[in-house]
Amino acid sequence: MKLNLIGLLFGMMFGGVLAASNLHEYDTIHNMLRLAEADVFLFMASAIAVSAPLLWMLERRGMNTPFGGELSLSRSKPEAHHLKGGALFGIGWAIAGTCPAPALVMLSSGALLSLIAIPGIFLGLHLHGRKQQGAGAQGDGEHRKLDIDLRDPAEVFTRQ
Repeated sequence: MKLNLIGLLFGMMFGGVLAASNLHEYDTIHNMLRLAEADVFLFMASAIAVSAPLLWMLERRGMNTPFGGELSLSRSKPEAHHLKGGALFGIGWAIAGTCPAPALVMLSSGALLSLIAIPGIFLGLHLHGRKQQGAGAQGDGEHRKLDIDLRDPAEVFTRQ
């Protein structure tokens, strides 16, 4: 329960940052994708500049995750499925002008586009889950087998 409250608090703070940065606004995303404004690129670069060294340092110190496992960053070479997934994400981002976190901020701000974007996100997750299930795949599709079922929200959010 404590981890859920901490997650909720950080999620609300992240949503506040997204709203303050206007990253939930359709025009902001389209101006960025048309290379008319660099604000979003600078925002992302600053997030990487802060988080990458911090995560590297925490990994080197052998820090544990909130679930008790040792922090281990994934390192992999780009493969075809990364490019296909990135292209599909980019197409969806360009059409909807949003991605999952800003879509929730859009909903809280009253933007009607969120009523289309959010069900579309969940539909995509459902279809991906069906594809993974049909292929007999386990884990995150990348590096390791997970000991929880990511398709079961109750198991994800109650795990401590």
